[in-house]
Amino acid sequence: MSRPLRSKLESLQCHFTWDFEFKDKVDALHILQTLAPLAQHTPHRNRGAYLAMRAYLQDFQGNYEEALDSLREAEGALRRDHPANFSRQALVTYGNYTWVYYRLVNYDMVDLYLGRIHDICRSLASPEAYSAMIPEVHAQKGWSLLAGGFRNGDQAAECFRKALEAEEPNEEFQAGLAISVYASYTHSWATEQREEAQKLLEEVVARQPQSYEAKAYLAQTLMAVDTERALFLADDVAQESVNPEVLRIVSKLYKQQSLPRTISILKKAISILKKAIALDPGYHLLHYDLGMCYLQMLEHSPGDLREEAVEAAIESFKRALEMDPFSIFTRLKLAKAYGKRSPAYEEEIYLNLMEELPGASKRCQQSIYMHWGDFLLHKKGMKSKALEMYQAAARIPGDHSLERKQLEIA
Repeated sequence: MSRPLRSKLESLQCHFTWDFEFKDKVDALHILQTLAPLAQHTPHRNRGAYLAMRAYLQDFQGNYEEALDSLREAEGALRRDHPANFSRQALVTYGNYTWVYYRLVNYDMVDLYLGRIHDICRSLASPEAYSAMIPEVHAQKGWSLLAGGFRNGDQAAECFRKALEAEEPNEEFQAGLAISVYASYTHSWATEQREEAQKLLEEVVARQPQSYEAKAYLAQTLMAVDTERALFLADDVAQESVNPEVLRIVSKLYKQQSLPRTISILKKAISILKKAIALDPGYHLLHYDLGMCYLQMLEHSPGDLREEAVEAAIESFKRALEMDPFSIFTRLKLAKAYGKRSPAYEEEIYLNLMEELPGASKRCQQSIYMHWGDFLLHKKGMKSKALEMYQAAARIPGDHSLERKQLEIA
């Protein structure tokens, strides 16, 4: 039997038809948490896209009324940011409205929003009754893919290229393309992608000197070829930006440095993260990264500072877990921090995680096996049992480059 209403919904261009890959509700919650600072501090007129995506994630969690509130907020943002072409910008948001009301079995509202979408598509002379492949739609999909994770860099770049093909030079689409290519580079580390990302980000920074996100990414691409300029850009971002996520990005650049002044470099990263936390105390990743800085400081601290760094690391990871209690990676790092003081606490965390392992993502499973293997090898001296854990990690499918490299060393 045909389902004409459902087929109309499936023909829409919106978050519900774009096949985002979420492993589970924990993954959706993580993206919701990272989306919050993006939507609040974006330098682009793309807040509506982020808020519409927030609605999709809330729907995914079954929070339909919250989803509708987010869509009303998205509509307001689009009216403020795009008064001249609101109807074109609203297609994605209206599509999301349609799906949420469909979930609520409110077919009168479904028909209302389908009617609005149909009118807009007809005014655009679209060959499709309920979708129009216009630059605004491509760009909103691109921004949403980036918000879903840099693993989506290739798809996001394709969206922004399509948007730019159909539009006169547009600074926001060009910024989206530059960030997308940088995102792809962070997953391939290919020289040609780094060069393309550097070129595109240079163009964005030249046109928009206040685009601190682009400056932070440009600094990252320059680290291998022009460290002095990279650090100059990073210092500018650290001093001027009030975007917690951008400050988090630039703090990583200092944390990655292997210079003789390691402690002073780490202190710089810590001061940047503390500035970010003052701006957004509830953003869990800031506390996680701060804990990672203190763990790294342990490797270089003299004895009298080690205990202080251990306590600071434990406190940071505990704060991160208060805000994101399902984070397996945070629990693994908290275990490591506890291990500096109490191996029994470290072991307890690993044992609990091994019990929860079947329900974890593939990447988390691999990390749990590796951390537990390291503990068995270095703290218990159980070489054969540790080898079993490493072999179990190696059997897990998926191209997780960082974990794979650590596993080869193990």
